[in-house]
Amino acid sequence: MAEYTHDRIVPFKDSELGKKQQIANMFDRIAFRYDFLNRFLSGGIDIYWRKKAIRGLKDLQPQQILDVATGTGDMAIMMSRYLSPKKIVGVDISTGMLEIGRQKITRQQLDGLITLYTGDSEALHFPENSFDAVTVAFGVRNFEDLEKGLKEMLRVLRPGGRLVVLEFSHPKTTGIRQLYNLYLRLVAPGIGKMISSSREAYQYLNDSVKAFPEGEAFKTILDKSGYVQTRLQRLSFGICTIYMGQKP
Repeated sequence: MAEYTHDRIVPFKDSELGKKQQIANMFDRIAFRYDFLNRFLSGGIDIYWRKKAIRGLKDLQPQQILDVATGTGDMAIMMSRYLSPKKIVGVDISTGMLEIGRQKITRQQLDGLITLYTGDSEALHFPENSFDAVTVAFGVRNFEDLEKGLKEMLRVLRPGGRLVVLEFSHPKTTGIRQLYNLYLRLVAPGIGKMISSSREAYQYLNDSVKAFPEGEAFKTILDKSGYVQTRLQRLSFGICTIYMGQKP
């Protein structure tokens, strides 16, 4: 499988651990502040982005949904409200994030509907054709092997099932692009260090967004990985993009 530049971007450059273990450690360290930082750093607009992505599944009326890189379960909880499925399974590599996600799910009395598992997005422990829909919100940048992860998600989708990916991208508008780059380079790492004592996590955000093959390049990778009817929708001047593809 092809290797992409972003596959080699890691949070802790001096560490001898592989990308997956580094990502797990990074999210374990910031889990207790992750939800607050998400809302704070995005000004709450990430909620709008998630809602838009979920709307891309409305016509499908999926009953069995897998949320990959589920983190603290934000996407899974929102899908339970807007899509009324029978079952949502969330998978993440960070046990710290999942612990907070389980607390949120219990508080909202959703234990019977949403189940969270520790797992690797590139080696999903589910049979083929298990899910009507698979979602990933701000998680594909963290894959160690992008194509392998995409093919695994395709494997567990049922024929005709849909993948929805939400990911940061690069604004093209002059002025917006410069402000966004400045924000990612200086503001986010600074605030991240101040609030969660982890500058690396938000420095990694900048590095991984810059290296990620976004837009048409990512759509081409979806095509190559076996998805059909692939499309993309840019949001908020291109700061974020929704990608969709179906299993034949």
